[in-house]
Amino acid sequence: MTRSGPVLRYGDGVDSDHVRAADIDPGEAARLIASGAFLLDVREDSEWEAGHAPEAVQVAIGLVSERIDEIPKDRTVLCICRVGGRSGTVATTLAGAGYDAINIAGGMLAWEQAGLSVVTDDGDTGRIL
Repeated sequence: MTRSGPVLRYGDGVDSDHVRAADIDPGEAARLIASGAFLLDVREDSEWEAGHAPEAVQVAIGLVSERIDEIPKDRTVLCICRVGGRSGTVATTLAGAGYDAINIAGGMLAWEQAGLSVVTDDGDTGRIL
């Protein structure tokens, strides 16, 4: 699948005075995922391998621009990282590029604290780095 149009780069077309992705808590995120939202984990490989949400798709923050075709424009995109900083940057950048993007406040630490599942690729119980 190829998308036409310019390549998304951080900060391109984003006016932080006017575009800012909303933050939601992990419980609300889980409800949106159950309704069809796309969960984008922007953490690095070692973080992902230690543990992630079962529904998540990983695209490390540094690879978002080159893998933008893997991020759907026709669904709400929920962005998550360890504590919410990196995912907030990605969510705001995506929102500025026309995506319906939302940041998960508190990241995977809050996700785990909310009692939501954290797994490894093998399906074992994961942990947050």
